[in-house]
Amino acid sequence: MVSEPVLHKMTSSELGKLFPIFLVKYDHKWSVLYQKEKRILCGLFEESEIKSIEHIGSTAIPGIKAKPIIDILVQVAEDVPDEKIIAKIKLAGYIYIFRPENPPPHMMFVKGYTVNGFVGQAYHVHVRYKGDWDEIFFRDYLISNPEVAKEYEILKMELAIKYKNDREAYTEAKSGFINSILENRKLEKTNK
Repeated sequence: MVSEPVLHKMTSSELGKLFPIFLVKYDHKWSVLYQKEKRILCGLFEESEIKSIEHIGSTAIPGIKAKPIIDILVQVAEDVPDEKIIAKIKLAGYIYIFRPENPPPHMMFVKGYTVNGFVGQAYHVHVRYKGDWDEIFFRDYLISNPEVAKEYEILKMELAIKYKNDREAYTEAKSGFINSILENRKLEKTNK
């Protein structure tokens, strides 16, 4: 397992080479792996401390290619101390990624990352307070609109080639597509 100091010392370029962007065909096992990891995460906390756990990201959208990394959104109660969240999730083998631009409770944890690249199933756990998060809406929208999901898949395939070793650029390049979907959501909310 990669230790936290090693990850924090690596440049974006070094991380991009070690963990390149690649997409694979949708795998039905992703939902099973998510459920297994959800049980592990739930077991770390008191029932009252977890408000919701959701499978987000492209591995949650049947039929489209995705990076084989399972993204999980854990929504916690506001009274759970940050230090407890960090300590508990680390017990499950996760590495806490400190992001000063997203202070707690916007926390990020990863599993499956080693100094030799990915080993085993990779996971990203995003921790936030309970809320109306865009990632859940975007997932549900793509599941309900398979033609839009295919458009997203095509965009991701192009970007994965263009930005194979640049995760930040890959993510940024997808933002226009994602934001157009989210803008429609805001319009729908306004018109209700």
